[in-house]
This record gives sequence, C-alpha cells and structure tokens, in this order.
Amino acid sequence: MNKIEFIEYPKCSTCKNAKKFLDSNNVSYYDRDITKDIPNSNEIKRYLELSNKDINKLFNTSGLKYRELNLKEKLNNMSFDEKISLLVSDGMLIKRPILVTENKVLIGFKEEEWKELFN
Repeated sequence: MNKIEFIEYPKCSTCKNAKKFLDSNNVSYYDRDITKDIPNSNEIKRYLELSNKDINKLFNTSGLKYRELNLKEKLNNMSFDEKISLLVSDGMLIKRPILVTENKVLIGFKEEEWKELFN
C-alpha cells in the first residue's frame, strides 16, 4: 500500500491508540491534523464513497461542538449538501481518526477493521 493518510486530532486518545497501532505494525503514513487541515467537500465525498458509510456516520457525535450545535436533533432535517458544508466548517465535527488509502477509507478506530486492511 502506498500513500496512506492518517487524519487525526492529536489530543484524541482514540487517535493516539490508532497511531500506536500503525507504528507497531510498521505502517508508513502521512499525518494530518484535522483542526489545522480540514478535509474539503470533495475529500469528504470521497471518504463516504470509499468507506461505504452514510454521511451521518462521519459526524463526531461525542464531540462538544456536536452537542453545542444540537446536531442530534437537526441532522435528520438537513440536506446532504448542508451536512457537507457543516463538516468542512469545523474539523472537530468530523469523526476521527480517518485512515485513507488508495481504495479504502476507515472512519474511527476499530482495531479488527484496521488489522484486516493490513493483512
């Protein structure tokens, strides 16, 4: 596998665990801080396509910002484009870590999923 992108929030404990997993399995990757380099709308759409996930699964539902904006109540009434606009407005709204390979995207850290990808 070439050009693996690891998108994280450096202070996030799940991201730290995912990074340890990558390092201990000798996976080379490009590190990207989601708060400094927020994915754009084309990237978000690509992640959805390659992860085979619904856009709502891309929201960081345990985040402060998510709760602050009361998104649990609002998401169901928003259009796809409105959700994309919201996600690209603030990296803290995006579930992480995100692992991006050439033809697969993993959202969140489930060790079994990650092991499967690298075996």
